[in-house]
Amino acid sequence: MLTATKTTTMLPVEDPERAGHFYTDMLGLKPITTAPDGTRIFALGQGDALGLMPAEKGAQTAHTVLSFEVPDIETEIRELEGKGVHFEDYDLPDFKTTNHIAVMGNERAAWFTDTEGNILCLHELLGDEA
Repeated sequence: MLTATKTTTMLPVEDPERAGHFYTDMLGLKPITTAPDGTRIFALGQGDALGLMPAEKGAQTAHTVLSFEVPDIETEIRELEGKGVHFEDYDLPDFKTTNHIAVMGNERAAWFTDTEGNILCLHELLGDEA
């Protein structure tokens, strides 16, 4: 049933216009429409969508809300940094990034936030060899 549907990920944003510029100008997403409630909808790969839903400050969570699978994480990081995206670095006892990238089993990942404080991720699958 639901396994064949397209999905829309909804993110809370305090300032839809500011967030819309981030997702369009920095991440390169294509706007589709704006709903009557002010939610801005953007196209994602494979027919899925992203909705930026107006919400009060503090509606964001402290965990990753959206992860983009990419074929070459270093290239994506360089391109996004060139547009002004800032990647986070972590140095914790059980979790560390090197050049913004953490290796976790068969994937590598890097994190950044949007203008509203939503935590986003890039991840690259490495296959069974990692």
